[in-house]
Amino acid sequence: IANDVIDNYEADKDSRADWESMFERGFDLLGLKLEQGSEPFDGACTAVHPLLIESAVKFQSKASGELFPSRGPVKAQIFGKSTPDKEMQANRVQNFMNYQLTEQMPEYFDEFERMLFHLPLIGSSFKKMYYDATIKRPKSEFIPIDQFYVSYYATDLYNADRYTHVIYRSPVELARDIRVGIYQDVDLPTPSVGNITAFSEKMDTIIGLSPSSDNDPQYVLLEQHCYLSLDEEDEALPYIVTVEQQSRQVLSVRRNYKQDDPNKEKISHFVHYRFVPGFGFYGLGLIHFLGNLTMSATAAMRSLIDAGQFANLPG
Repeated sequence: IANDVIDNYEADKDSRADWESMFERGFDLLGLKLEQGSEPFDGACTAVHPLLIESAVKFQSKASGELFPSRGPVKAQIFGKSTPDKEMQANRVQNFMNYQLTEQMPEYFDEFERMLFHLPLIGSSFKKMYYDATIKRPKSEFIPIDQFYVSYYATDLYNADRYTHVIYRSPVELARDIRVGIYQDVDLPTPSVGNITAFSEKMDTIIGLSPSSDNDPQYVLLEQHCYLSLDEEDEALPYIVTVEQQSRQVLSVRRNYKQDDPNKEKISHFVHYRFVPGFGFYGLGLIHFLGNLTMSATAAMRSLIDAGQFANLPG
C-alpha cells in the first residue's frame, strides 16, 4: 500500500510540473522583492507594474468583506414550510456555527484570508475542514497548491480517484498525534529537512526566507485519499492512507465513508475554490489573464524611466 501511495503521488506531481513552473515565473511579476538594477546598466529601473498585485489585493479585500460579514459567515435557510419551531431551530444552528467559526476556531479567518490571496493569483485554492483529535474541535486549514496533488484525469474532487495532501510535521507534533491515536506508533528514522518544492522555494526567495534544516527537522507525511480493495472487500472502497515518505511506512489506514452508508460514498474533507473555471481541474487566475500584459507594462515603464534618466544625465 505504501509503495502504491508514493508512486501515485510522484506520478501526480510530475504530471503538473510545467503548470507549477509557470507560476514560479509569474511570482516575479508581483514586484515584492527589492532589487538593485544592474541590467542593462548599473542603476537601471527595476520597478514592476503593480497591475497584478493590485488586482489580487482588491479581490481579497472585497471577497473578505462579502464572505465574512460582521454578523458571521453562516446564514440558515429553511426548506419547506416555515414554522416558529423551525425558525428558532434555524437561529440556533446559525448562531452556534457562527460561534464556532469566529470564537471556537480562531484560525478560521486568518486561513480564509490567506486562501483569498492565493486564489486570484493561481486560480485554484484548497481548504481542509476536519475534526482535530489533538485539540478536540473542528479545524479549518488552508492548503497551499504545492501541498495538494490530484490525479491527472480528475475533473473535480468528488470524482477524483485519488488526491494527496503533503503534511509537514515536526517530531513534537508527530509524537503528540501518535499519543492521541491519530497515527500508529512505529519506528521512524531521524527526520530531515522537508523536500522544499520549487514552488515554495520561489515564494521564500521573494519574501526573503530560507528553511533552517538543523534546528527545524520535519517529517513529510503523504495523506492520500484513495480507493483500496482490502482482502475482505469485493470492491475498491474509499480510504485515507497516511505514509511517512522517508521510511515508506504506513502510519494509518482509515475508512472514508460512513459505516451505515449502503452506497459507501466518499467523504470529502477538502473544498476546491476556483477563481475562474478553466479547461480542466484547476481554475484560471490573474497570472494567466494578466501575466503577459504585466510583463509588457513593466517593460514599457522601465524603458520610459531609463530614457528619462539618460535624458537628464549631466554627461
